Amino acid sequence: MIAHTSRFVMPPASVLRAREKLVLDHFHDEVRQDWDATLATFPHPHYELVAQMTVHDGDDEVRGYYADTRVAFPDQDHELIALRHSVDAVIVEFWLLGTHRGPLGAIPPTGSRHRTRMTAYFVFDEEERLVAERIYFDQLTILRQLIGGLNLRSPKGLLTLGRVLVGALRMQSGAPDPRLTRTAPPRLDD
Repeated sequence: MIAHTSRFVMPPASVLRAREKLVLDHFHDEVRQDWDATLATFPHPHYELVAQMTVHDGDDEVRGYYADTRVAFPDQDHELIALRHSVDAVIVEFWLLGTHRGPLGAIPPTGSRHRTRMTAYFVFDEEERLVAERIYFDQLTILRQLIGGLNLRSPKGLLTLGRVLVGALRMQSGAPDPRLTRTAPPRLDD
């Protein structure tokens, strides 16, 4: 749990600007697929994908996540919608887009393009170090767009649809990461 001693006091404008620059650099470096620069924004890389209830912790796991998603969506990009500051985070709303050219886990490529609205919380600790990127999105929105481009009147399209559905079911069989399920309500009476 990340907690500031003065939870309800916004940091000074200079801190907010520094956080914003770090987050925008992070987004920019992800699109360029410069993983060294992207990972350098963290002292210890840590991604939480709430929709999938998975955590990628540490350099190797986060690099693996990047590699897997860029095999699936080699042209992945972002369109920023809004950027907001909180006491301990930068909150970014954005569109994630890309063309499904390679396998996404157990889901075979469909060749379809998706544009999915997401929110990412870039969480900072008391020393202003980025300690987590926590991403919220609707997996069904992505899946619907990936299969929406298939020609379901052709045998090939129907076969791909079947493989996509089987792959999606296989990917949902794992247990949620306990780091995302063991939560405690905030202490608001301090």
